Amino acid sequence: MTDVRTAGTLPTTMRASVLYGVGELGVEERPVPVPAPDEVLVEVGSVGVCGSDVHYYQHGRIGDFVVRAPLVLGHEAGGRVVGLGAGVPQQRLGQRVSLEPGIPCRRCDQCRHGRYNLCPDVRFFATPPVDGAFCQYVAVPADFAYPVPEAVSDDAAGLLEPLSVGIWSCRKAGVGPGSRVLIAGAGPIGLVTAQVAAAFGAIEVIATDVAAPRLDAARRLGATGTVPAGTVLADGDAVDAFIDCSGAAPAVDAGIRSVRPAGSVVLVGMGADAIPVPVPVIQGRELRLTGTFRYANTWPLAIALAAAGRVDLDALVTGHFGLDDVSAALAASADPTAIKAIVTPQR
Repeated sequence: MTDVRTAGTLPTTMRASVLYGVGELGVEERPVPVPAPDEVLVEVGSVGVCGSDVHYYQHGRIGDFVVRAPLVLGHEAGGRVVGLGAGVPQQRLGQRVSLEPGIPCRRCDQCRHGRYNLCPDVRFFATPPVDGAFCQYVAVPADFAYPVPEAVSDDAAGLLEPLSVGIWSCRKAGVGPGSRVLIAGAGPIGLVTAQVAAAFGAIEVIATDVAAPRLDAARRLGATGTVPAGTVLADGDAVDAFIDCSGAAPAVDAGIRSVRPAGSVVLVGMGADAIPVPVPVIQGRELRLTGTFRYANTWPLAIALAAAGRVDLDALVTGHFGLDDVSAALAASADPTAIKAIVTPQR
């Protein structure tokens, strides 16, 4: 590793879990990446399994993103800095970090306006053809590897990524002190979104889901109430904001009908390409409806919330798996009694 400073002697090869096609995974030996100028080399500690990983494994594609070549999955990652490219300060060596997995071009109009999540040339971990973090080492820009304090565990360092989705969703919904919020879908994203809403000052956070174990988890993690999926709240119980984390058309319809006039609707979950919405309700109540695409400028707040205990990410973890067991981790993630599987590449 010419011109690369390292924390001791590093191996030249690493193990990586590789997706070859639908339902087909294997473990390969690959070269350890060399950090370019302004990059750090990270020894990956923990990687959360996301629904997108499961979808690529089961279907080989998400929309226009198709697995056409071997792909390393995993984008919810944390680890430790073990190598520095040129221009990176020496004190970064040894730091525990959380990785923001989408690297924008930094030059386009969206980037220059701070909306780098909308950069058309963003390179996002585990999105074809970009490899992810189900491997032992990754090289990333130093400013996208955020130092985390000891109060944030290795697992939580990786789970700052889904926490960022929750932060971005609540920002889009305008959640603040005194808000009443309805969240459809009590999977990992819905559960962190509920915790963020409470941290932002919401006085009522209502969760819906079709799975009873997920609703139990929502109540344990701070939801003030739960209702059966598809419930339309009565006018007197209407909420200020509805955040859909399910992607299910019936949940979206019921959620929109549960919002007070001038309230907000945020669509986070990915379901069908097109779903019906009650247009007269949106128009007649002047609801603000928007989608979300990942996040931007969320990591500092995510770290602060996790470090202060305002959000409990470790409570989401229901299993740990090594690189040889990624298929089991993906299967576990589809189980409604589980919440978040973690892949530990050094295991």
